[in-house]
Amino acid sequence: MPEPQHSRPDWRLVLLVLAIAVLILVARTAIARADLPLFADTDDAMRMVRVLDFIHGQPWYDMMAHRLNTPFGAELHWSRLIDLPLAGLLLVFTPLLGPDMALIATGYVWPMFLLGVLLWISALLANRLLGPEGVLPALVLPVLSPAVTAEFTPGRVDHHGVLIILTLATAWAAVEAVHRPRFALVCGLLTATALAIAVESLPIMAAAILVMGLFWVADASRAARMRNFGLALAAGALVHLAIFRPPGRWLEAACDVLSPVYVAIALAVALVFTIASLLPLRAAWQRLLLLAVLGGLGMGLVALIYPQCLHGPYGELDPWLQSHWLAAIVEAKPWTTSVFEFPAYAIAVGIPVFLAVLVMAFRLWRVRQDRAEWAVLLVFLVCAALVMLAQVRGARLAIMPAIPAGSWLIITARHRYLARPRAGEIVGLVATWLVFSGVLLALVVTGLVNLAPGRAQQVANALAGKDPCLVPSAFADLAALPPERIMSPIDLGAHIMLYTPHEVVAAPYHRNQQGVRDAFRFFNDPIADARAILAARGIGLVVLCPGMAEVAGLPERASDSFANLYAQDRLPVWLTDVSLPGSPLTIFAVQPQ
Repeated sequence: MPEPQHSRPDWRLVLLVLAIAVLILVARTAIARADLPLFADTDDAMRMVRVLDFIHGQPWYDMMAHRLNTPFGAELHWSRLIDLPLAGLLLVFTPLLGPDMALIATGYVWPMFLLGVLLWISALLANRLLGPEGVLPALVLPVLSPAVTAEFTPGRVDHHGVLIILTLATAWAAVEAVHRPRFALVCGLLTATALAIAVESLPIMAAAILVMGLFWVADASRAARMRNFGLALAAGALVHLAIFRPPGRWLEAACDVLSPVYVAIALAVALVFTIASLLPLRAAWQRLLLLAVLGGLGMGLVALIYPQCLHGPYGELDPWLQSHWLAAIVEAKPWTTSVFEFPAYAIAVGIPVFLAVLVMAFRLWRVRQDRAEWAVLLVFLVCAALVMLAQVRGARLAIMPAIPAGSWLIITARHRYLARPRAGEIVGLVATWLVFSGVLLALVVTGLVNLAPGRAQQVANALAGKDPCLVPSAFADLAALPPERIMSPIDLGAHIMLYTPHEVVAAPYHRNQQGVRDAFRFFNDPIADARAILAARGIGLVVLCPGMAEVAGLPERASDSFANLYAQDRLPVWLTDVSLPGSPLTIFAVQPQ
């Protein structure tokens, strides 16, 4: 079948929407949020810590955060692929602006650049599925989604934005592969790269594998397409493993990062797709059965070799931490839980995704044109939506595959209005924009929720208690002290490492189980046990942000726990308050025994 001819999206329109979005996002951060931290999320602060360590000479393959879990250090599972461009920006900006302003400039430039890449790929996909008419809504709807603006706003420098881009790019490549076989190779390489960035992309990998297998099931002439995808996936996974780990650790299994476990899956897919593509099976059911059998055998073999990963990326995490810490992480909660706890965000990201699934299914039923391409996109959307239902953070992967459905619905409503310009059609056109505009949904829901007595003040107090502790000026006095080992709330650790030379016990990363567990024990166990933890680690300072949850302690905390004694102003004499007036941080010096 000849490849269909499609013009490129109008790059001037893309630049116009990008410029408006950047202007709004930058102004909101620099003006409306001038007193708030730029790197508000601990992941962004920790990413910049890693990048600075890399610039200052930490080897490429050294994944240790040497100032975390003091004095032992903790190995993190983050990809260096994100560190590299951030390091490049810092090296460019530092001679021009100085080290402090270079951090800020990087925090602005990187997410805005990524937003431009995202919008261009969104325009490509919309132009492919809908033609030039679909490009404008495909550009506007993403910047009206909290799931997108939350990850492409100044200060967001961690891997989530790149993963959203790779998710959309993989779906776009799969759609293009329907009529352009070489894009199966692109799809395989993008899938491997997404997996190398984070295992959060496993559902997208599953969608790509499913799509490529169904290509062949539906049409035996697409055997080479399926085979090339599998080979590209396996080759890409092997290359990324070599990039991520030194040769001596290539065979070291891990469930939370690219390792032989996931390389084995990629190799199994390549082997199954290659064998299947060479067999002359005429009936679709025979091809489907063969893939099911061979795929089941391949995945069964991987599971037999690496049974520990059957429990997921966090399966080896301390059960106590799973129940007391991981289960309380907001973004890890199911969408059905989040819709009650954080209704504005959950509804704003969930409604467009669920509606997009219905719209795509309806279009597949009613419209014959480009049916295969829309079916491919629906597979990606459903896989991402299932992740969102299990953990609301999956919304950031689901929202972009949902955008073409919203664009199609808007175009359809517009055509109806142009054909019959009546009040009902006007309402329908406006409604199609509104239901896919997550920001507007969030504003409506927030307004309704804030009608509840005390709700608005409760949210404001929660933010006000934490944010002042995370701005750079809060650490100025602490940074002036000689390097020390610090016990602090878990969510304060990354920022202490970013803005001071000190070492910390904990930051919120599952690879630092020992440090996170000791931080919980310090605040909640009897004070004698807390002092033993400090002594064992050689801690010299205890630094608190009074508004952080750990300071208040767990419900089952000991009666003489640090949390209780601090609340009662009855801390032992071996903790000397050395805080400076006006500082949002409370600092205690630990006196020797």
